Amino acid sequence: MLQASPGFSLSTRPAAIARWLYWVAALIVAMVVVGGITRLTESGLSITQWKPVSGAIPPLTQAQWQAEFANYQRIPEYQQLNRGMTLDGFKAIFFWEYLHRLLGRVIGLAFAVPLIWFAVKRRIPRGYGWRLTALLALGGLQGAIGWWMVASGLSVRTDVSHLRLATHLGTALFILGGIVWTARDLSVLANNPTARPARLRIGAALVIAALAVQIVLGALTAGLDAGYAFSSWPLMGDAWFPADVPMLTPAWSNVVDNPIVVQFLHRWIAFVAAAALLWLAYRARAVGAMRAAVAVGGLVVVQIALGIATLLSGVEIVVAVAHQANAALLLIATVVAAHAVSRRRA
Repeated sequence: MLQASPGFSLSTRPAAIARWLYWVAALIVAMVVVGGITRLTESGLSITQWKPVSGAIPPLTQAQWQAEFANYQRIPEYQQLNRGMTLDGFKAIFFWEYLHRLLGRVIGLAFAVPLIWFAVKRRIPRGYGWRLTALLALGGLQGAIGWWMVASGLSVRTDVSHLRLATHLGTALFILGGIVWTARDLSVLANNPTARPARLRIGAALVIAALAVQIVLGALTAGLDAGYAFSSWPLMGDAWFPADVPMLTPAWSNVVDNPIVVQFLHRWIAFVAAAALLWLAYRARAVGAMRAAVAVGGLVVVQIALGIATLLSGVEIVVAVAHQANAALLLIATVVAAHAVSRRRA
């Protein structure tokens, strides 16, 4: 007779919940891609109001489009950079910001509705309800962070704060990692009713931290338009670090506010993160997680190649978006590998 662990009973459905979480993770990756396009097309300030419910319906009449366009014409981005833009031009940038926000709403529903159903039907294994609820709350917070980011570009600036952009992307990928880790725990529980949740080991945690630093630097690079500063590699112009770069005070602010310094750090910390990730892939292979190991190793190589290609192409949009999308996939593979390594001690 099956002996259930404290987190498992015959009425729970860990495999079904894991599959649902993987689908939500896929939607988040799609949102990261659309978010990258929104940033690169400078579409993020086209919707100047936050209407979580009624905003799901786009303008449907000419009068509604004119009203939205009039709102956009009041902000500094239009007045200083896009004065003279036509209504058709506005519709083009509106599309990407609307799609980005719509995907956020879809993800919210795709998470909340099944979660409520699983809870009502008592299908959630013991100990996982709080974790799933926390992820849902983080999703709601992410929506607020998104508006906080947009609001930074509506009154004085002609773009959004790069620090808020980094916070927005970082939170999205933190949620993505949490969802994938939880799905892996549930997948293991479905196969072994006596399994316990994996506890993140220090080595794996340090690897994830290295990747997180590199991703945040990438977000700062995007927010500061630092990728356009130098389109050569490995040198920045004719030097490893260009001479006579104006430095900010205090000195530490150059790490987050100086486009040249941020691009330099993003270039070379990439290889520190890559070394850490390859070590994690080796450890995952040693514990039998071959697919995760191969995925991490392969995606690391692709990510570095796409990063260099993004620079050499002058931040060509398709290459840059592929770079951001691959970062999300690399994070997923890293979390899966870290889970496999950590499970050995669970």
